[in-house]
Amino acid sequence: MKYSVVKTILNKIYTSRVPDPGDLEFVLSLRDPEEIREVFTFADKIREKFCGKGIALRGIIEFSNYCFRRCFYCGINKDNSKIKRYRMSRKEILDTVGRLVSCRIKTVVLQSGEDAGIDAAWLEDVILSIKSRFDIAVTLSVGERENEDYRLWRRAGAERYLLKIETSNEKLYSSMHPGMDFRHRIGCLNALKSLGYQTGSGIIVGLPGQDLKTIARDILFFKKRDFDMIGIGPFIPHQNTCFTDKPGGDAGLALKTLALTRIVTRNAHLPATTALGSLDRDYRPEGLACGANVLMPNFTPLPYRKLYEIYPQKRCVSEAPGACGTCMEKMAKGLGRFVDYSRADSLKKRDQFTAHS
Repeated sequence: MKYSVVKTILNKIYTSRVPDPGDLEFVLSLRDPEEIREVFTFADKIREKFCGKGIALRGIIEFSNYCFRRCFYCGINKDNSKIKRYRMSRKEILDTVGRLVSCRIKTVVLQSGEDAGIDAAWLEDVILSIKSRFDIAVTLSVGERENEDYRLWRRAGAERYLLKIETSNEKLYSSMHPGMDFRHRIGCLNALKSLGYQTGSGIIVGLPGQDLKTIARDILFFKKRDFDMIGIGPFIPHQNTCFTDKPGGDAGLALKTLALTRIVTRNAHLPATTALGSLDRDYRPEGLACGANVLMPNFTPLPYRKLYEIYPQKRCVSEAPGACGTCMEKMAKGLGRFVDYSRADSLKKRDQFTAHS
């Protein structure tokens, strides 16, 4: 097949108000290296047009690995009795945010399992303390909560919220999320948007039972929902889950999914995820070269970082917090890019980023 045919299909996808899922499946199925390079080059040009050359940084603090969910793919699920649980104190979190700020990072991501022990008022106090001490953006990623909790945290100053859907196929979602409701999760995403959060979601590529048609529908889901941030990473089976014997996700398919998501969503913030860096080698540079514009250095204190094992062989669990700076500067330079130390707020044109009463 001539490469011009691939580009014709890419142009069709890019210019369509609602891309044909068959065209997305076609691109996801490509195996010829030259054709795949054509896809990546196309996506990279879209990234530069809509996001520029900067690589934004989001500093992650994984402050609790308690979780009452039983998601089949996740190493911190409730049924994993082999993991040592932890929950960081308010002081530990604030001290860690201080180290993050000293590295010039302007966004902190407070991430945890779905921890029933996290009191909404306690987290509100943490957010208020961060906002009073530091001039940074606060992203939360603590799962499904009551709308009143979301409202409380938004009023306290949290600007962003990440709630990954993992798959937009309701049947597949239900098959690996016992006790959870797909429509309730969609309702949470709706609530977050209505409260003015810059809202993020995302999927895992290579989940058992997933096919190219499912991924194509996921990409259309991203476009329809118009998310501000979208995280895409490969499935990495964890030894203490019921998916331990399932094959892992393919890096190449994850990268094609990332590239198509860039082409379809245009100006969403897309990270080169830690999962992409935790396979047989570090695929984050390829992710940045095919549409990604965000990196997420880990600032979780070392006593805890190895314990937040949502998947095994997770990258950067032994390095001192902040040690990623040199690595990321080098990565950016190698791609002819630069590290963007701004807040890097949403690129979507909306007048919504104020707390609702």
